[in-house]
Amino acid sequence: MHQYTLIFMENERLLMLPGPVPVPERVRQAMMRQAINHRGPEFGTAYAESAAVLKECFGTKNEVYIISGSGTAGMEAAVANFGRGKRIASLVNGKFGERLRDLGRRYGDVTAIESTWGTPLDLDALAAALEGGVEMVTMVHNETSAGILNPAKDVGKLVRKHDALFVMDGVTSVGGDEVLADEWSVDIAIVGSQKCLAAPAGLAAVAVSDRAWERIAEDRPYYLDLAAYRKNGKKTPMETPYTPAVPLFLALAEAMAIIREEGMAARIARHRRMSASVRAAVSAWGLSMFPQLDAAHAYSNTVTAVVMPEGVTDSALRGTVKRMGIEIAGGQDHLKGKIFRIGSMGAVSAPEILATLAAVQHALKKAGVAGMGDGVGAAAEVLDA
Repeated sequence: MHQYTLIFMENERLLMLPGPVPVPERVRQAMMRQAINHRGPEFGTAYAESAAVLKECFGTKNEVYIISGSGTAGMEAAVANFGRGKRIASLVNGKFGERLRDLGRRYGDVTAIESTWGTPLDLDALAAALEGGVEMVTMVHNETSAGILNPAKDVGKLVRKHDALFVMDGVTSVGGDEVLADEWSVDIAIVGSQKCLAAPAGLAAVAVSDRAWERIAEDRPYYLDLAAYRKNGKKTPMETPYTPAVPLFLALAEAMAIIREEGMAARIARHRRMSASVRAAVSAWGLSMFPQLDAAHAYSNTVTAVVMPEGVTDSALRGTVKRMGIEIAGGQDHLKGKIFRIGSMGAVSAPEILATLAAVQHALKKAGVAGMGDGVGAAAEVLDA
């Protein structure tokens, strides 16, 4: 059994995960320079330009603030600044919905509206909770642990009807799929840098509505105090309240330049085409998608979650793919060994998709899956359409 030497990508593995994703060379190069003054005009310009593109990605006219911290820092900022002491309804159908639920419990009184991972959210239970006086609702838009896209528009309509605040985790949809925060009545939206934005890990961005600012908590966190970010964001040049991860901001600015060059409509279409090609391969292989959908829910357009075939182990499938220099994801928590997930987000297109699917197809055949069709060919037909 060979451990193949990766020659053509400088010994770098191809990450086809639901984050982190491959980082374009020009984004990496943006970090490789001498330090700059984070209170100076060069940093301020990079911050302001990044925030402007992020507003397009979020589909918002609200201001966007960038935090030195992972997506979870953005999630905590969203709850800690606006949910302290509030009655919170947390919609859960995967791991990251659970994370928002658990964050909510640190700061407010949470009603958890839980569905089995990968199954539809219970919007009737949400309506009942809102009738009961819930003041904030949290939801993950694109739940990568289960490969399901949740109905943000429907949730936002319910939440606004009852004048509550709507917190939406867009960590793995913003910058890759359609997100219309203002149209969907989202009050606080979050994204992480290492997902669809195709930047290095370590930054989060938060967009905040005027309604949310009116309800900001007095007892706010210190480092994640969004009012401090707002105050410093009004300065010329634009600043963060505390020392930022400057190299990551410079990398993000370059990633945002790439997004602007591609255009959001084209970027969304590319992500949808890639995910559709993966689903075509899954169908040709005779395998089952993991999510169970209704009319309101859809398959994720940035990661595909597939039921592991009977008799195939996680190590046999993903281990074979990894020896070929490609990493795909397994299941999390109770889904370990039960599903595998193929990411299709960020700076990847047909070559990466086809290489990944060829490796997976080989691994499935090697593991003894019988009667498989040509998944690679089915995907190529979608990508070439």
